[in-house]
Amino acid sequence: MSIQEKIAIAPHLVFDAITAGVPGAPLVLLLHGFAESMHCWRAQVAALGDMGYRAIAPSQRGYSAGARPDPREFSYYLIDRLMDDAMAIVAAAGYGSARFHLAGHDWGGSIAWGIADRHHERLASLTILSRPHPNAFNRALMADSEQAERSKHHKAFLEPDAADVVLADDAKWLRERLTANGVPADAIEMHLTVLGNKDAMEAALAWYRARGAVRGPLGPIRVPTLYIWGDADDTVGRGAAEGTVDFIAAPYRFEVLPGVGHFAADQAPERVCELMLEHLAAHPA
Repeated sequence: MSIQEKIAIAPHLVFDAITAGVPGAPLVLLLHGFAESMHCWRAQVAALGDMGYRAIAPSQRGYSAGARPDPREFSYYLIDRLMDDAMAIVAAAGYGSARFHLAGHDWGGSIAWGIADRHHERLASLTILSRPHPNAFNRALMADSEQAERSKHHKAFLEPDAADVVLADDAKWLRERLTANGVPADAIEMHLTVLGNKDAMEAALAWYRARGAVRGPLGPIRVPTLYIWGDADDTVGRGAAEGTVDFIAAPYRFEVLPGVGHFAADQAPERVCELMLEHLAAHPA
């Protein structure tokens, strides 16, 4: 069973989180992407807690009202700050220098790849949903016009009125996007309790507006990695997904979910839980 908690890493950075499991048990940190929230991991958090792990899924910087620096100052949302938040949450949860398991979806996947590159000695395992290794993604963007078309929404999110567009007509754009990717209606409502207001949406979009300073190419990943990709993902093509293997220098498992879209944890929660639990058991902390 999961509960909601608040995790403070500084007086002005207090994160909402869903958690399960006994503090001190092997830690699994789960990082969400856009346009979702901590709630995308609710099934996985519960399953991990039931299996003896300590699972923590925070709503990240900007998504949590208590951790929302001014989104007009993009430097507050640089990827290095987002990675630092994740590591500080681990420390605040009582895991200091201990090894832990890390999972990330979409933008959370980008952060997780960066942490695996920078702090590989801290990770027992890495689980990524949808987001390819950044080097594979960038290679596909340059070589594959289809991937560029899939990623064109990134530019739209840079427009000054992007938050208003996404939230117009009772968040019609957001509801339609999630529905088209098989996200259940109750999950959509949960995500809207976090993102369905202008302040939160502006902060979430600040992640995109700050990405001009994204770190350069990553090195080969030296952490046992599970990469889960749905073959109906409308933002990540097969070339980028299959190309991720070229940038892993550790045990690697690539799982394709037939008919599953971009938001696999919400659309196929049982299968994602099954794959994660197998992966974590194979690479204990």
